[in-house]
Amino acid sequence: MKYLTAASRLLRHSSRNLSDHRSNLQFFCSIRPSSSGLSYTSLRSYEHLIQDDCFHRKITLKNICFRGSGVGILHCLPKFQSDGIRTHHRNLASTALIPERNKSFATINSDDISYFKKVLGGRGVVQDEEKLDDANTDWMRKYKGSSKLMLQPRKTQEVSQILDYCNSRCLAVVPQGGNTGLVGGSIPVYDEVIINIGSMNNVLSFDKVSGILVCEAGCILENLMSFLDNEGYIMPLDLGAKGSCQIGGNVSTNAGGLRLLRYGSLHGSVLGLEVVLANGTVLDMLGTLRKDNTGYDLKHLFIGSEGSLGIVTKVSILTPPMLSSVNLAFLACEDYLSCQKILVEAKTKLGEILSAFEFLDINAMDLVLKHLDGLRDPLPSSKHNFYVLIETTGSMESHDKEKLEAFLVQAIESGLLTDGVVAQDINQASSFWRIREGVPEALLKEGATYKYDLSLPPEKMYNLVEEMRQRLGTAANVVAYGHLGDGNLHLNISTQQYDDNILAKIEPFVYEWTSKQRGSISAEHGIGLMKASKLHYSNSAETVQVMAAIKKVLDPNGILNPYKVLPTPALSQT
Repeated sequence: MKYLTAASRLLRHSSRNLSDHRSNLQFFCSIRPSSSGLSYTSLRSYEHLIQDDCFHRKITLKNICFRGSGVGILHCLPKFQSDGIRTHHRNLASTALIPERNKSFATINSDDISYFKKVLGGRGVVQDEEKLDDANTDWMRKYKGSSKLMLQPRKTQEVSQILDYCNSRCLAVVPQGGNTGLVGGSIPVYDEVIINIGSMNNVLSFDKVSGILVCEAGCILENLMSFLDNEGYIMPLDLGAKGSCQIGGNVSTNAGGLRLLRYGSLHGSVLGLEVVLANGTVLDMLGTLRKDNTGYDLKHLFIGSEGSLGIVTKVSILTPPMLSSVNLAFLACEDYLSCQKILVEAKTKLGEILSAFEFLDINAMDLVLKHLDGLRDPLPSSKHNFYVLIETTGSMESHDKEKLEAFLVQAIESGLLTDGVVAQDINQASSFWRIREGVPEALLKEGATYKYDLSLPPEKMYNLVEEMRQRLGTAANVVAYGHLGDGNLHLNISTQQYDDNILAKIEPFVYEWTSKQRGSISAEHGIGLMKASKLHYSNSAETVQVMAAIKKVLDPNGILNPYKVLPTPALSQT
């Protein structure tokens, strides 16, 4: 009887779902397994896709670009009196300094255009101002370059010829895929030549026994997902920008996403790469073996290097089989310590079926309910300090349901959970995810936001949030959410308008605090242009110098994605 009472108390609230379809929502009131498990396929098809730190948006299978109206670098931004440009406006996480244009870089001339047309043909050489405006502007309209030329190769050999020529002429280049990054890594800073890989979009092979996929770097992530759907497999990563981001860009930024807790990072999933170096040399590392200890595993240099060491042209990746049973619980805790304990218990009790563990605090929840139409609190009887989403993915529906129910009952009996609900259909599951993924959109509607993407020990994550609230007082609303399962905090400071006095209280404190915890100033968004000058907060001077030395060996003229990833002083000292 105690078991039944606890289960009933856990999942007792609200007789309607978040979209007001009253007939669909049923809460667990006993330990009986539900007959309505959620299939992975139906979850994937929900039109509101998930984006980790961008506002929620509907994605199509076409590349999405946003047309800017300014000219030059970072239009509409005030200049420093020194040699950089200060970026301090809507949606930027922090300030960034941009070095002066490298005077050793050449500028495009008519002979260059003629050569590229000879290699690519007329259609592969883009000089149209409207198309260039799109390519020069990142999708969040943070940054804007002034490139006069975009090249669209279709084969690895063409990429090789382009880079060989650019290196001989000392023409700087920027590799570009879907242009969905958040740190200014995929757009020119000045007049660099854009090399867009989107036309290299073929699936080359798929092994149905091993699940190993080989494809070109320009394949859109969602297209690969659709291809694998038909084969009974899934991609090991899932991003909100899946309808426009490309696998080459995913690899080059070591993209994370919701599946990292279950399947790990791309350092583990990627088996091989084909990469073109700055001088045109093609590195064929396109292995399909899970075990290969023959010398240095060079592919890892290029995973997460953001195109600064070479351009990825082909990818070999291990894909997991598709599982049929997906369950999602939306839960409430009264303190952050309980969230941590629930995470530990989930890893132990749910084990192999645990696929996602997300959290948001009451400030984040309040903003979502305030600004996003059609959403309702799944636990309306009272407010809670913290909310947790737990997803399980397995192959035995009744077994997975029973396992999740038993875990939840035990958690509420022990006092770790104060309330909760389990989704009974795809609409409810999508509504729950919409709450978690709608936080960035709600912040956007609230006003100005200082955004930080940090990796920290889970037990320390919320200490930073509390300290930031003490520093800022009533001057700002400090909002926290993120991937608790892998220690990734999205820290957002929301204000009515951007204010240098507020920024001075945030930085460099947030970076110094993270550094003291041996955390990372970039958990999943990359370094790009935004954080290149702040790399020392997460890496020792010696480590940065080794990185710069590697860059110097592979790209001695520095033409690949200049001004990004590494601080300019480190490169000048090499």
